[in-house]
Amino acid sequence: MKKLIAVTLAVVMAVSLLGAAPVEAKAKDRGGLMGFIAGCCFGIRAGADYNDGKEIHWREWIALVPVVGLVVAIWNGIDGANGMQRGDYAKKYGSQYY
Repeated sequence: MKKLIAVTLAVVMAVSLLGAAPVEAKAKDRGGLMGFIAGCCFGIRAGADYNDGKEIHWREWIALVPVVGLVVAIWNGIDGANGMQRGDYAKKYGSQYY
């Protein structure tokens, strides 16, 4: 249990070192651990978009939560069935995500 806590704290500290620089300035420094997490946990599109300078949206992060993730997955499916496109999400949530 102590090793799990130590690894979790190390990951949190590594992620906290990422500054709040503009998206364009960070794009060339992408990849690494967060690029791996984005690609592994959220799929190839999210991994590629993260490495291009986009942030991972809260709807993608919350998909990792067991029960709530299922609700968000159904919500995402309904949006897909309704014809939502990347441009629609960019207008709704901002271009830093989509």
